[in-house]
Order: sequence, then structure tokens, then C-alpha cells
Amino acid sequence: GSGPHEMLEIGARAACLRSGQPHACDIIERRSTAGAGEGGEGSAAEYYVHYVGLNRRLDEWVAADRIVHDTSGAGVRDGAELGGRRATRKMKRRIDDMNALQAGASHDEALEKEHEESTKVKNIQTVEIGRFEVDTWYFSPFPDEYAQQRKLYICEFTLKYMKRRSTYLAHCERERSRQPPGQLIYRCDAPPLRRECLAAGMEQPKQLSVFEINGSDSKVYCQCLCLLAKLFLDHKTLYYDVEPFLFYIITEVDSDGAHMVGYFSKEKVPSLAEGGGEYNLACILTLPCYQRRGYGKLMIAFSYELSRRESKMGTPERPISDLGLVSYRSYWVYALLEILHKHRGSISVQELSERTAFRTDDIVKTLQAFNLIRYFGGQHSILVTPKTLEQHYTNAKPNWIIDSTKLRWTPYHERPKR
Repeated sequence: GSGPHEMLEIGARAACLRSGQPHACDIIERRSTAGAGEGGEGSAAEYYVHYVGLNRRLDEWVAADRIVHDTSGAGVRDGAELGGRRATRKMKRRIDDMNALQAGASHDEALEKEHEESTKVKNIQTVEIGRFEVDTWYFSPFPDEYAQQRKLYICEFTLKYMKRRSTYLAHCERERSRQPPGQLIYRCDAPPLRRECLAAGMEQPKQLSVFEINGSDSKVYCQCLCLLAKLFLDHKTLYYDVEPFLFYIITEVDSDGAHMVGYFSKEKVPSLAEGGGEYNLACILTLPCYQRRGYGKLMIAFSYELSRRESKMGTPERPISDLGLVSYRSYWVYALLEILHKHRGSISVQELSERTAFRTDDIVKTLQAFNLIRYFGGQHSILVTPKTLEQHYTNAKPNWIIDSTKLRWTPYHERPKR
């Protein structure tokens, strides 16, 4: 407002105007913004706020005049119902993590500690990559001299990051590579974009290509990939130890090259102790500029195609992010309905598992989430209504069907040792 501003403490609960309405928030950090003189008279405060009950990607810096001085939070909806208590940073994160975690997922304390240490105020605000400028969502631990920049420039082919536009343009001029490093393992005609995507001005790509990159062979590229990904993923602790992983880069191909739209990673040798050796995906990200085109589900389908080649069940590592879980549920229910609507007579969860390479617990949770399973007489029965079939199968218009005849890939454990 117009009056003198009373400085709020870090960790305080207040309310902040968001879309014109007061919303409960926690003060995560503050900084002075010079007005008349540097840090002297006329200086004002900005606060980095977390909106209680909303995802952390919406955290932002706000001017002091957007803060409503109601530290009790009374009368302000906050989605987490902490009453008038002042929220510490730790408490805030615990609420967020409880909200974000998939129900029933085991929670690794070491990972949580690492997450608490590393989750800080979002440092880099935007990145320019290819023909897009993208707003970031989360903190990422870029080296200090880069972490201080509000904007980074990233080469879409090498993923090298730069501070200055002039350096970036000079790099693009010199760079001859027009695709990710690694081996091309899959190529197909790009599926037609949905009408609403074309109406929004998105171009129809010609082809899709998938490249496999060994973390041991292209270490710097994979490290850059992980730092870029962290800008859009909340729970991610792997940045530099990339050697144990294989990375799968999905690209749209046009006359200018193969443009990365997203990636997933997979352990070369999945841990038997965690996931029973069945984890088939460690991390997944579609870049925000390519989201809502079905690429998340395409990558999930691809991870299961690799599991089938390995003659194994597959499941993603936990915790699954909120957006990741939406893609998985959508993919799982479509694949299950595809079998169920053609099947005559009874079918067991075990049979569904054998035909899809999905773990039985993922199948049961999906059937429950979409109200497709009933429990009576001591056993589960699967019930598909016409409405469910229409909503999640007939109208789904998938563009993530993998043509297994075009996949050129040998399971890692069958490859000759180097």
C-alpha cells in the first residue's frame, strides 16, 4: 500500500493478493529493492512466497504492496488448514511433500533431507532454448556464476548453458550438431497434432526420433540435461552422478534438426533392493513448451516397450510428481481398457499384468482410481461401464502407440561388455 511497510519475518504466515483475491502464503525469503537510493531511504521489500495448498511451481517474488498484513491467515482459504500457526520452512515443505506424494509411496528419509537442503528460492526465472523462452518452475543447482542470472540461454542440441545472448548466438553459429548425442533407436512419422494444438499455432512435426544416451559416454550432456530438468521438477536429486543411467531423448524432427521435447531416464541395472529390479523409469519430463501434446504418455509407453523387450514387469520410481502421476494414470487406464473392451469373459489382474508388463499393484490402484473394480465374495471383480469406456478410451485419441517393429534396441544386460 501507500503507507510505510512493516518488514515481515522469514517463515511468517501472511496473505498475498493472487488474481485479485487474498490467498494464505508463507514467506520463504525477502530482499530489498532500491527505490530512491541503494538500500537507503525509499527502499522497499520483495517477498518470495509459497501459496499454501498450491504446488511449489507457483512460488514467486511479490512486491510488498501485494502482501495483506493478516499473519493469522484468518478468513483466507489456504488449502492446508494450519489455522493461525506461523509456518516454518520445514513445516511448509512437509505439507507440500505430503500433498505431492503418491498415496502409499514409501518416503526415503535421506532423499527428503537432501530435498530440504536443496530446495531453495527459485533462482533462474527464464531460459531461452531453441525458439522458445520458458518460465522456470523450481530451483536448480547450476554453478554459482550461472545461478545468479535471471535468464540462461541453452543450446537445444548440446544443452550447454550460457549467461549472455551474444555468447549463445555465437555458439549456435558455430555448432554443427543438429541432434542429441548417442544412438538413434526409434523413428516414426509424427502423429497428427490435435485440432486445438494446431489452432494454438503449433507446427505439425514431420517425424519423431528417440535417441539413447549412455551417461558414461556423454557425461557433460547428461549433467546439463539434469540441471535443465530440475528447473521443472520439484523432487529430483540426481545431477552429476549420471554414469549408472541411460537417457532417452524424444525429439521432433524437421529440416533444421532433431529438437528435444522431453526425456526419461532409466537405471542400467535396476536395484533389486528397491522396486525388486522392476523400476523402468527414474525421471521423466516434457519441456513446458511441448506439454499437452501426449508426449508424457508416449515416453511412458516407450518405457514399457523396453520392459517387454527385457521380458520384465515395469514400474516408475517413487515418488511420482503430480503431473507425472496424471500422465501415468491416463496411460494405464487407456491400456487396460483397450484389453478389457475387446475381452469376452472374466480376466484376472495377473493376466492383465502379463499382457501389459504393468505391475499388479499399479493395475489395482488404477482400476480403483477409475472405479473399475468391485470387491465382493472375497475377490476382486472388474466392471467396465459404457461411460468409462467412452471417456477414457473411445475419446482418448492416443498418439502414443509405439510401433515395436521400428525399435532398434538391445537390453543393456544383453550387450557385449566393453
